[in-house]
Amino acid sequence: MLRQIIHIDEEKCNGCGLCAQACHEGAIDIVDGKAKLMREHFCDGLGDCLPGCPTGAITFEKREAPAYDEAAVKAAQGAKREAENTKAVSSPKMPPMGMGCPGSRAMELKKSEVIEPQMDNQPMTSARPVSQLNQWPCQIKLLPTQAPFYDGAKLLIAADCTAYAYANVHEDFMKGKITLIGCPKLDEGDYSEKLTEIISNNDIKSVTILRMEVPCCGGLQRAAETALKNSGKFLPWQVVTISRDGRILE
Repeated sequence: MLRQIIHIDEEKCNGCGLCAQACHEGAIDIVDGKAKLMREHFCDGLGDCLPGCPTGAITFEKREAPAYDEAAVKAAQGAKREAENTKAVSSPKMPPMGMGCPGSRAMELKKSEVIEPQMDNQPMTSARPVSQLNQWPCQIKLLPTQAPFYDGAKLLIAADCTAYAYANVHEDFMKGKITLIGCPKLDEGDYSEKLTEIISNNDIKSVTILRMEVPCCGGLQRAAETALKNSGKFLPWQVVTISRDGRILE
């Protein structure tokens, strides 16, 4: 049938793997260092992979292609989840594979106890704040579902705007936690499935949901609550809402 489908320019592709991560349907693989559309019937033509491409290698084209097969996609997603769950049971602390964009590879960040002074050639009047981010990456869409830093972790699931609205977010919320940030209004897809895998497959101790007062942030809260419910675990959790002017509302 004639329909809209993605096209990957292999000359522009740098093999970073972001498109493969962004494609929820699993239509794209990295083969010999290049992104390839391996399963045309898995591509829905909506282009979730487009915004993630740093080189502009992905575009739309209209051509003859098999129809999008939603049933086959769901079956493949189910098989993948089952394989990951089996892998989690056999090796729960196995680190994520070293693939994809180097900037999104998972790592634990070791915190120094030393507070550095401001280096501005002026007399020191105050200490420099220290970042409390304990792992990389921190974006929900880029985070692996399994990593050593989840072991015994307290999760902070935060709307990205909260870090700008609430001035002391590092000390008051991020300290001692693994931070997962996202924006349900700007990001494509639902976070609940990935958050469910993270909570289900790791030794999570508690969950704090940090959201803005705006209605669209309800999507982040619902996804986290759905993940908690679907995980089958009974964990302590709380929701904290930040106002536009930076106050804690609840």
